[in-house]
Amino acid sequence: MTDLVPIREFIVVEGRADTQNLSRAVIADTIETGGSALDAVTLDRIAQAVKTRGAIILTDPDFNGLRLRQKILAAVPGCLEAFISQDQGRAARDNPHKSLGVEHASPAVIQAALAAVVHPSSAGVTSDIDRDFLLETGLLGGPAASAKRQLVGEQLHLGYSNGKQFYRRLRAYGYQQADVLAALKGK
Repeated sequence: MTDLVPIREFIVVEGRADTQNLSRAVIADTIETGGSALDAVTLDRIAQAVKTRGAIILTDPDFNGLRLRQKILAAVPGCLEAFISQDQGRAARDNPHKSLGVEHASPAVIQAALAAVVHPSSAGVTSDIDRDFLLETGLLGGPAASAKRQLVGEQLHLGYSNGKQFYRRLRAYGYQQADVLAALKGK
């Protein structure tokens, strides 16, 4: 059995199954959003969590999870983010091609995601990444761009995203061109 790791911050998840699975990996308090049904009361709880102990968003690596994450980040500044990849969130059984979420991740994957929490960059840190760099490296606009973004996203703990979200995340977290190039080389 995996040793449970204590987490100080509240972890924002989509539902009860996510909370139950998290309890197999970490000791933490969760805030459940009820899936994509995000309401003002839940946003207030997340805002209070950020003020008191901090909040880490860990939503499913699918369209609805990404949309929910964006809503929370827009409404509650100061949240931290943890990501699992789509492969890490796939169900081992019960239709693995359709069932995808935090509730299917192994305790080791959850612990690794929470250990690699990404923080918004401080005001003094700026990224040298621009769209031209992403095009030149094949991370935007090419036949292999999605696969390359997935590789870099896993290396830099940014999770899966489309090109626009990927660009925003790299800049928001202050990543540099050198970080992306090292990730592309698998370092």
